[in-house]
Amino acid sequence: MKCIIVEDQPPAQRILQKYITDIGSIELLATFTDALQAFDYLKTNSVDLIFLDIHLPKLSGIDFLRTLENPPAVILTTAFPDFALESYELSVVDYLLKPFSFARFIKAVSKLDQPKPVESSLETNVNSIYIKSGHEYHKVLIESIIYINSDRDYTEIHTESGKYLSNNSLKHWEDTLSEYKFIRVHKSYLVNEHKITKITATEVELLEKQRIPIGRAYKKNMDRIIGSF
Repeated sequence: MKCIIVEDQPPAQRILQKYITDIGSIELLATFTDALQAFDYLKTNSVDLIFLDIHLPKLSGIDFLRTLENPPAVILTTAFPDFALESYELSVVDYLLKPFSFARFIKAVSKLDQPKPVESSLETNVNSIYIKSGHEYHKVLIESIIYINSDRDYTEIHTESGKYLSNNSLKHWEDTLSEYKFIRVHKSYLVNEHKITKITATEVELLEKQRIPIGRAYKKNMDRIIGSF
């Protein structure tokens, strides 16, 4: 994937350049300090992604984006949250609020791997996320995650191919995976609904015969999906 940076602040340029180098799957072609330079570059060059600051000299990032007839994927970067709603109306991939961490950068970039749902068969929609385990980032298919459990200071992500340890909280994974039918069944467990094969009064059984307890406070969540079985 080929990208450019449009950013007038050198510190922000350096951070983006480092993150792009660290991730390894994106090639940085050029860095520009204003949108007019980028506009001229795009007349004769093709890119897949633009990291675009909103507050730029001469022409704002939002106005620049509106001038592009067939814009590539765009990840906006800014120190101001005021333009979030307007940016999503322009179909940007993500909106990074400065200063942003490498983990947040990874989350934004990972959205580029998620194709739009195919109406005729949602099962063909392959979605993935990056899981930080130690100092490494592992790309994992969301559909392969069976369940996630918390263990004090970390969480364990159990997939069809193995287990990953993450420093992120269970609440983090609950929020991240909420649109993919993951359900909280216990204060320490988050389960992929698609992997449930049986529900009893006290536990759920998953495809690999794992048995996960149902917490008293989460029984109402089970009532919501019980009609599927």
